[in-house]
Parts: sequence; structure tokens; C-alpha cells
Amino acid sequence: MSRCIFLVLFLALVNELHLSHTTEVAVNDKDNKLCLYANLMVNFSVTYEVTPNQTQVVLIVLPENVTTDGSTCENTTSTLKLNFGDGHSWAINFTKNTETYQADAIVFAYNLSDSSFFPGSVSNETKSVTGKPAITKVGVDTYYSCKSEVLTEMSVTQTLYDVALQAFVTNGSKSENETLCAADIPTTSSAPTTVVTPTAAPTSIPTPTPTLPTPATGVYKVVPGENSTACLMATFGLQLGYKQGQKEETINLVPNVTHVNGTCGVNVSDLVLTSDTINAMFTFTKDSNKFRLHGLNITITPATGVVFTASNTNLSLWEATVGSSYMCNKEQTYNVTDTLTLYTFELHIQPFGVKNEQFETAEECQDDTAENWTVPIAVGVALTLLILIVLLAYFIGRKRNQGTGYESF
Repeated sequence: MSRCIFLVLFLALVNELHLSHTTEVAVNDKDNKLCLYANLMVNFSVTYEVTPNQTQVVLIVLPENVTTDGSTCENTTSTLKLNFGDGHSWAINFTKNTETYQADAIVFAYNLSDSSFFPGSVSNETKSVTGKPAITKVGVDTYYSCKSEVLTEMSVTQTLYDVALQAFVTNGSKSENETLCAADIPTTSSAPTTVVTPTAAPTSIPTPTPTLPTPATGVYKVVPGENSTACLMATFGLQLGYKQGQKEETINLVPNVTHVNGTCGVNVSDLVLTSDTINAMFTFTKDSNKFRLHGLNITITPATGVVFTASNTNLSLWEATVGSSYMCNKEQTYNVTDTLTLYTFELHIQPFGVKNEQFETAEECQDDTAENWTVPIAVGVALTLLILIVLLAYFIGRKRNQGTGYESF
């Protein structure tokens, strides 16, 4: 038994290490001087077809060992191209003016004939997707730094994080000065964004009821493709409390103006909800026995004020046995980060193994279970008291009768 436990722990550790490495590259110019440097982590969630009516989702992690063939360095333009595996590549294009540089486009190409990444694919073509990265206004002679996760939604979901990147290196040496991404800038009264990326796992705690009305309950389904049924289902009302500087705000997710997206994988599934003001990405993971909410990335764009971003990739919430769903009807409060609080209402979710668009038997949260026992316990106490009263009345009456009989004798 101990050997089995050790093996499971060892495999989990190996998997975690596999998903936690960085990719570091240096590109030299024609004079063999450093002109472009990058040290980053990026993964891609790709949906591909395995039968005419079925799709599969794979999570591709950029490996440590890549080549930079196709990378270029010019005075005002540059391209970082990372090639890996059997015909896969990730490229990012930059332009520069006198004071700053920025990334204009990301191009991810993947070869569906590579069975090591896409087992059972019905297609052998190489597909290419393009997205707009959020890398702007990086000071010349500085490197771009971003520890926070930044999502780029294309037909493929890209997650970029732990980035140190300099596109226009001068004098052959990487700069010691950095330009922080918006999500990493500490909160001040004049800061453009809020930084929030603690890793401590949150706990459900009692907090005062938010001032906004209870949010409407939305029904959200991730459908992988045409002529297919939902692979992830969720119903809940969602309210977010967030803090910018000393100011605390709350906002409701409005279901009827929210767009649903996401992916379903064997061990990782994503639910992405997007409205005019909120972008929320819920990442679920599972092992052989349990599934849980493992990551949450929130971006709030209020009508007035600055953009708020928060993420936590070390969660362990909404846990239930694989083959079941998770339910919690009572209002729940979770401190996701120091500046983000999550309120859920009438929650019911199943991120894996959905069949015929029906929830499997639900495992309920502790508050719901306690409420379900309240009535039976109250009835039991009442019956116990009633029995005691009847027994007491019986013995009192019997004693009186015995006393009367003795005197008559």
C-alpha cells in the first residue's frame, strides 16, 4: 500500500515539475551579439476533432528545448519564433518607436498529424491561429516582466506567465531595468491596475452580505463543437467583491449578457465567461478520484475607474468525486486573493463526464448538508420530548392509582 502511495505522489511530483519549467532563449544578430532575450512559460488549450462528431482537448506546454529558427532582429521590428516538436511553433512580432516597443501579434502553429500531442486526430493539417498580446508600452532599453497569468483568447486558449522578455537588446546585453505588466503593478492611488497573485489556498468564511442584490442564476454550458452536447455544465449566481487601493466595490455577473466559452479535457477543463465588464476563467483539474476548481482568473473593466485583474492558480474548491457533480445552494464566500472575494449562489457544477446534458448525482457542500439535517433533528427532538412526557404522565398516573388502591384495602 505504501508503495502505491509513494508511486502516486512521485507521478504527481513529476507532472507538476513537467508543467512548471521555463523556456529560456537568446537570439543573436548578424554580428553575433544578443538582440532578443526571453524567459517565459506558456501553455495552450487546443480542441481538435477525433471523430466526425467528437472532439478532444489537449493542454500543450511549451517545452524547455526549442529552436529559434525564423527569429529576426531589425532596427524597428523583431520576431521571436520558437519551434518545438514535430512542426509546432509559437511566434511573437514586435515593433518599436523612439521611446517604447510593443508586441503586435502572436502566431501559434500546431501540426495535427503529431500523434504525441494529438492522438486520434482525424486531420493531418497544420493549423495556425493569431491573437493580439497585451504587451504594450515597454520602455526601450528595458525588459517586459509579468509574473501574472495573461490569457489570450483565440480559437486556442493561450496562457502566458512568468515572463521576462526584451525584444530590442542594445549593446548585446540584456537590460537590468524592467517594465511591469499591468497585473503586476502594486496598487496605489494613481496606479493603472491592481496586482493580485497570492498562492495561498482560500477558505470559505462568513462575511457580511454584499450590498448589491443577489445575482441572477445563470446556466452555462461548454459545447465542444457543432452537433455535439455539453461537456461542462454549471449553474450559479456570481458576485465579485474587489478592492482597488482603499476602495471596495462589488459587481454582479449578468447571465443574459454573458458569453460562454471553454474547453473540456481529460484532466483539465476551462469555463470562460465574458461580459462587457467581467472576464472570468475557471480552471478545473481532476485526478483518479476527485475533481476541483484549481485556478481562477478575473478581469473587471468597470464603466468608470481602472481595470482590475486577479488570479489564483492554487485553489482547491468545489471538490467532488469523479462521476458526480458538486452542489451548494447556500450563499458561499471565498477569499480568492487579498483583493478579490467570490460570492456564489445556488451553485451546481460538473466539469467532467457530463452525459446527455444532465448533472450526475450531486455531492453537497457542508452548509447544504447541515441544513438538510435540521428538520430531521428537530422532529427527532420533538418526538423524544413527546415520548418523555407520555412516559412521565403514565408513571404519575400509575403511582396515584397504586396509592388509591392501598388506602381502599
